Amino acid sequence: MRVLLGRVKSFAAAAAIAAVAAALPTAAPATAASAVAGNAPQVYGAWHCGDDACTWATVRDMTDFDHDNHWLIDRGDGHPSVNLVVLSFVNPLTLLSGTTNSGNTDGVPVGMNQAVVNYFTSHGIRVMLSIGGITYTDDWDTALAQNPTLLGQKAAALATRLGVGIEIDYEQSSGPNTAGLQAFIDAYRAAHPYDASGADPTARLTIDVAAGDRWLIDLDQYATAHWLTPGAPVLDYANAMVPSKQPSAGGAESNWQEHISGKANYSPPIPPLAPAKFTGSLYIAEGSQVRPECTDFSSSLQNATGSWTQNAAPAGAGTTNGLLGYMFWAAERPSTRGVTTDPPNTCEGGVGAGSSAYSVPVPMPPLRQS
Repeated sequence: MRVLLGRVKSFAAAAAIAAVAAALPTAAPATAASAVAGNAPQVYGAWHCGDDACTWATVRDMTDFDHDNHWLIDRGDGHPSVNLVVLSFVNPLTLLSGTTNSGNTDGVPVGMNQAVVNYFTSHGIRVMLSIGGITYTDDWDTALAQNPTLLGQKAAALATRLGVGIEIDYEQSSGPNTAGLQAFIDAYRAAHPYDASGADPTARLTIDVAAGDRWLIDLDQYATAHWLTPGAPVLDYANAMVPSKQPSAGGAESNWQEHISGKANYSPPIPPLAPAKFTGSLYIAEGSQVRPECTDFSSSLQNATGSWTQNAAPAGAGTTNGLLGYMFWAAERPSTRGVTTDPPNTCEGGVGAGSSAYSVPVPMPPLRQS
């Protein structure tokens, strides 16, 4: 995600758990969005930055973790607000090197542990780890130059150990090492082959692209042409990331339409991307204001764009209407300053109510393939 780390980017007693749950707001009633024709969201997830601006450099006390994140597993009626959580970020070079220090063990942030994964999976929520982020772009470059195959093997081993999927967040806008990234993907897929059923969580491998086609152009072109084709998929899907600030509904739809239409005038051209092969992303924590996307579904962008998102038609790739769904940036504390999704600013009323309005399935079902 477009975040700079450090800049932008503990219930011991049952009574305590009950008290927090009782204090959560109930989900807003479903609006007309639930009746919109088309393909309802299958992916409805949140990137998660932990409590330290996306470093996950400390082991969490799970009582405190539940206090700050209970809204994700309970939107107020006992159902999760999301069906996917992506823990962000793993440093690719640290992973390749197998670094152990105060914040990492064998190259993995110490906060990204089995307890955190199980917190979500025990409620039917799929978990993935994101490798990269804009802060680690240079480290992606270095790791891909050094040994991309070993990096892919280590990512696959990490997925096996925790029972999670992996997201590629490589935000190199100038001359990305697509050959190295291909070697990374080949190594990962040798351990965890593509699984259209979605039954194997470790086989879920995705990539982040820009909000539209006009940034991360080379990566976008290569990924769309080689890894995201419905007939021969290599990656499960892409996430069209958030732009520099929250867009309007029309701006978000325009960005997402660029992926569907492609850019035939570019050299090489960016081919069309099937709507079923990507999600659109929105902010829930941005700046100093609590966003309606977090707290008020009726006035949120996930409501305003719902009809478009469910009905967006293919324009050269794919056969079914509608994006895969939504991703939200980001749970808990995505930056050292600004709003967080800690209590009282939790997101049952926005993200959670949206999951009710759209009847988001938990656990995530097999995804549309074309």
